[in-house]
Amino acid sequence: MENGQVYRATTEAHSGPGIGPRSGLAAYFTLSRLTGFRRLKLLELVLSLLAFICEEVVSQCTLCGGLYFFEFVSCSAFLLSLLILVVYCTPVYDRVDPAKVKSSDFFITLGTGLVFFVASLTFTLTHDNTIAEIAAIVFGMLASLTYLAEFSFMLREKLKEPRPRKGEATMRREHLTEPLNA
Repeated sequence: MENGQVYRATTEAHSGPGIGPRSGLAAYFTLSRLTGFRRLKLLELVLSLLAFICEEVVSQCTLCGGLYFFEFVSCSAFLLSLLILVVYCTPVYDRVDPAKVKSSDFFITLGTGLVFFVASLTFTLTHDNTIAEIAAIVFGMLASLTYLAEFSFMLREKLKEPRPRKGEATMRREHLTEPLNA
């Protein structure tokens, strides 16, 4: 027998979802939902990570409260940004209500931006003037401004959406209480 007949059935590549340039986890990750201002999420993720890394480099402090608060907020901002990106860029988005994702994103972005700004100001008032601290403050301020800019874009988009009139809202509620087989 030739080698081709003996080994052919077990050594041929089968074209499936696990083979090709986008295999494994990369096959489930897409940036297609990050359109327009939502691309700021990537910048928020990077800036909050850089702020956290620069803050972690600080070896000593005299007034450490601002440093610890900034550390907590920058790490939390990074993790929340990562969570929202995972939801937007994976099939998880298809399994949840898009309106709830947008609403959660709206309030998370606002809260993170405001708290990050306060933490950056607090750290600015209590830092020891080292290069790592100044870099962390700059990245923190840039991150907080990016969060707040994205929130303003989201708010503008939300205000442009048509709102249901009073009569339409009550008709919708009445429709929800009707039995399905009526």
